[in-house]
Amino acid sequence: MEYVNILVGLLFACFLVRGVVISLRRSKRVAPGPFPLPIIGNLHLLGHKPHISLAQLAKKHGPIMNLIFGQINTVVISSSILAKEVMQKQDLSFSGRFVPDALRACNHSNCSVIWLPVLNNSQWRRFRKIMNSHIFSVYKLDANEHLRTKKIQELIDYCHKSGENGEAVNIGRATFRTSLNLLSNTIFSKNLTDPFSDSSKEFKELAWNIMVEAGKPNLVDYFPFLHKIDPQGVRRCMNDYFTKINHLMSGLVNGRLKEREMGNRSNIHVLDALLNIIPKKLIGIISRNYDLFVAGTDTTSNTLEWAMAELLKNPHTSEKVQKELAQVIGRGKLIDEADVAKLPYLRCIVKETFRIHPQVPFLIPREVEEDVELYGYTIPKDSQVLVNVWAIGRDSSLQEEPLDFKPERFCESDIDVRGRDFELLPFGVGRRIALDCLSLSG
Repeated sequence: MEYVNILVGLLFACFLVRGVVISLRRSKRVAPGPFPLPIIGNLHLLGHKPHISLAQLAKKHGPIMNLIFGQINTVVISSSILAKEVMQKQDLSFSGRFVPDALRACNHSNCSVIWLPVLNNSQWRRFRKIMNSHIFSVYKLDANEHLRTKKIQELIDYCHKSGENGEAVNIGRATFRTSLNLLSNTIFSKNLTDPFSDSSKEFKELAWNIMVEAGKPNLVDYFPFLHKIDPQGVRRCMNDYFTKINHLMSGLVNGRLKEREMGNRSNIHVLDALLNIIPKKLIGIISRNYDLFVAGTDTTSNTLEWAMAELLKNPHTSEKVQKELAQVIGRGKLIDEADVAKLPYLRCIVKETFRIHPQVPFLIPREVEEDVELYGYTIPKDSQVLVNVWAIGRDSSLQEEPLDFKPERFCESDIDVRGRDFELLPFGVGRRIALDCLSLSG
């Protein structure tokens, strides 16, 4: 009974907060949007696929939309023009992160370059500089080309062997193994899984579970006062998953530290470069910066699965790219990275896959730390800001027949995926552009 009384009291307090929020909306010129219900606000409008539901709402309320999700004021951007304003022209004002409660498990958000705040944050600048210098610089990418060639060859060999044995290939799982081993070789100079077996199933399920828990609707994100209760157990699950992956990464880091102590100090790993420059007290944070492994492997494999599915669904597209490959590369020959520049239609297929199947439909949520003016509207302090790149990619004012998979739409266009063109933003743009942009789009 006491628990019920507490819950009723909390809900009543939430109702009072709602009244305050609504009065604030009336006192400021906030963006248009559907009228919120008591307590839940506009949560009932999200549906099972929020990116689709909010895209439909934007057709009625406009490309900048203000909604209330529980206690959280949320602004949804659904046009390329406004996306450019948010992520480029006013990037500094919108550079904060709205951190889901699930990612606060194991203090993860305070150790990740993705979730750390940007403004006046020396740790974020240090991590960003390290990754840009030691992983994603042009020099490092060129130096690791042999690794990528080797891993792609292993993937081809695996598919060929499966074909000879009459076995179906799970292309998503096979690509996941390739991406995982490419990243682990880049950083640790070793495979984390056997490229020719399904031994990565456990790690893939762990990565998938982390993505699912981080992405599922969580009451705590809409009603922060429920943080201590964690009513759905999301943070408890994430604690378990993060603990397991922390154990794996810590083992790799500690193993290398022991080798260095025994005299093996050859700087052949990216890990060695990190250990050389990171203060001793921060070494533990290296093993907790595994977003690259979880997000980079899963999104890469999912993107390839979508591309393959679209090619199977559109045989004329498949025939066209096969013809291009045969003419430029030759049948049965391995594509070199330098050859990609000679394969415009293949690149168009990649862009079209990014456009119609973005892996993160809202990118990663942003947050404003002070009131911000945007196109004559006030974005209230602490608002969550969502950029619906799924809706932008399917905007009929930007694309003809936007629901159809047509790589040809990019044939006469120089649009790229690195954040220069706001019609296509699979990785975001500005200070918060995804760190794996170069590796995915190269």
